[in-house]
Amino acid sequence: MATVEKMPMLAEGHKLISDELQRLKTIERPEVIDAIEEARAHGDLSENAEYHAAKERQGQIEATIADLEDRLSRAVVIDPTTLSGDKVVFGATVHMVDEDDKPVVYQIVGQMEADAKKGRISYNSPLGRALIGRRVGDEVEVTVPSGDRYYAIDKIEFI
Repeated sequence: MATVEKMPMLAEGHKLISDELQRLKTIERPEVIDAIEEARAHGDLSENAEYHAAKERQGQIEATIADLEDRLSRAVVIDPTTLSGDKVVFGATVHMVDEDDKPVVYQIVGQMEADAKKGRISYNSPLGRALIGRRVGDEVEVTVPSGDRYYAIDKIEFI
C-alpha cells in the first residue's frame, strides 16, 4: 500500500492555498462555465475558437483545483513558535554569514511558501536541505547554479 507524503507548511501558506482554491471554485469555475455556454450558443463547435479556448481553460482550472485540494489534504500545518531546540528544522529562522561576512537570514518553509527575496526558502531547496539538522556554529557548503556558497550559522530562532 502506498503511503501519502505529508507536506509541511506554515499556517500562512495553508491560508494562501485555501484562499486560492476558494477563488477558483467560486469565481473562475463559474466564469468559464458561462463562457462555454455562451460559445455553444454561437453554433458549430468544430470551428468555434471561443468554445475550444473556454474548454481548455476549464481543464486548466479543474487541474489546478485538484492539485490544490491534494496539497491541502496532505498538509501538516506547523507553528514555528511552538518549536524549540538547537537544530535547524522546518519553520526555523536561521541567521548566517556568507563567505563575504555578509549577514543572511532565511526561514525554512514549504515549497508553496518559498520566496528567497522575502527570506523564505523551501526545505527542499539545496540550501534548505543543507541547513536541516545543523546547529549554531556549523558551517554549510551548498552548490547552487551560480557555484559553491559557504555559510556559517550564527543563530537559530523559532518565530
